[in-house]
Amino acid sequence: MSVDPMIYEAQFFGFTPQTCMLRVYIAFQDYLFEIMLVVEGVMLKKLDSIPGCKITPSKIRKCTEKFLLFMKEHFDKLFSKMEEVLLQLVLNIPKNVLLPEDKVQEQYPYSEEEFQALQDELQQLQQQCRAEAVLEQELRAELEEQKVVKAELEKILQCFDGLENICRENGAGNFKESFALLTQCSKKLQDVLKEVKEKSKTMNQHDQLM
Repeated sequence: MSVDPMIYEAQFFGFTPQTCMLRVYIAFQDYLFEIMLVVEGVMLKKLDSIPGCKITPSKIRKCTEKFLLFMKEHFDKLFSKMEEVLLQLVLNIPKNVLLPEDKVQEQYPYSEEEFQALQDELQQLQQQCRAEAVLEQELRAELEEQKVVKAELEKILQCFDGLENICRENGAGNFKESFALLTQCSKKLQDVLKEVKEKSKTMNQHDQLM
C-alpha cells in the first residue's frame, strides 16, 4: 500500500485513495475465498457420486488450501500493479489542478512567511482576547464590590439623616455642628484619659521605689 497520505485527493473524494484500494482488496479476497469454498463443495459432491473413489475430503481440503494460496500470491502481485496504476492515473489529482473551494488561494496567494505572520498575529489577538476577558471579570467583581459599598453608604446616610431628625426634634440644632462638637469632646476625653494613664503609671513607679 502507498504511504503517501494524498491529503488533497481525500479532500476531493471524501476518503483517502488508500482506503478505497484497501476495501477493494478485501472485497476481492473475500470473493476469492467464497469461490474456493464453492469449488470445494462441487468437488466433494462429484466424488460422492463416483463409486470406489479413494480421495478423502481432507485431501480435497489440502488441495483447496494449496490452490487458494497459489491464487492469493498471484492476486497480490496483480493487485499491487493495479493499485499503482489506479493511484497514479485514476485516484490522483494532478499538481496543476486546483479544487473549486481553493480558488481563493489562487486569487489571494501568500508565502509561508506571510502565513506565519498571520499565525503570529492570530496568536497575539487570542492572547489579547484572553487578557481582556480576565480584565472584564475583574471589573465585574470590582463593580459588585462597589455596589455593596454603595449600599452600606446609603445605610449610613440614612442613619445620619435619622440622627439629624432626632436632633432637630429635641432642639439640638444642626446635626453636623453637634457631631463636630461631639468629636471635639471625644478627643478631649481621650487626651484626659491618656494623661490619667500616664500619671497612674508614674505613681505606680514611685510606689515601687518606696
